[in-house]
Amino acid sequence: MTTVKFQLETLSCPSCIKKIETALNKQAGVKEANVLFHSSKVKATFDEAITTAEQLEETITKLGYPVLKTKV
Repeated sequence: MTTVKFQLETLSCPSCIKKIETALNKQAGVKEANVLFHSSKVKATFDEAITTAEQLEETITKLGYPVLKTKV
């Protein structure tokens, strides 16, 4: 298992949390994804044999939330 952290642009509403967490947690290989609203960070634990940090970042970006920084 690998843990990755994404720094997003400022999140504007609490419903953003649910949207991002739901999309990531449905993705194959993701064990757990959590969004920290006030710091606009996403922390995800995933199986690198099934998915990659790049694929998770792409999922977040497609939802309309630009990723500013990624830390594995």
